[in-house]
Amino acid sequence: GPGSFTGVRIAISVAKGMALGSSTPPQLVGAPTLSVTAAPWLDVARTVPDVTIWPFIQAGRGRYNWAIFKPDDHLVRPTAEDHHVGNAERLEAELAAHRGPIWLVGETTQAIQQIATRFAHVVLVDEASGLRRAGVLARLAALYVAAGYVEDADSLQPLYLREPS
Repeated sequence: GPGSFTGVRIAISVAKGMALGSSTPPQLVGAPTLSVTAAPWLDVARTVPDVTIWPFIQAGRGRYNWAIFKPDDHLVRPTAEDHHVGNAERLEAELAAHRGPIWLVGETTQAIQQIATRFAHVVLVDEASGLRRAGVLARLAALYVAAGYVEDADSLQPLYLREPS
């Protein structure tokens, strides 16, 4: 997550089923969507002093989910409390309050484009930044496994930013 509630539940159920069918003890890794969106930009962001990366996705009904990452956070493991949820006006207010350069990466909308142009310290990274790639997810999963961030089929749960309706 975040993502569609049904989609996240189905994906986790499939992963758990595959893990339980394995002959070796299953090790599962959960990677938040915003982490997968931010990860490709972390290495190059290290070359920009004080930059933060703000991945965002559309959450429906004019809302967005976003998080804030520093380039040295190579494990990119936010908790539910690290995620932000709000409309375009709330995102704009948080961008205005933040000091230092910001790279917005994610699913670009007209509202996001308009907001980004209002601030000299905000760069809206190319629209392709919103594409999440399987290779990025695989790299993050390998980092999580190496760091010991694995779960079994019983403990892996979706990360909900709000309760399903």
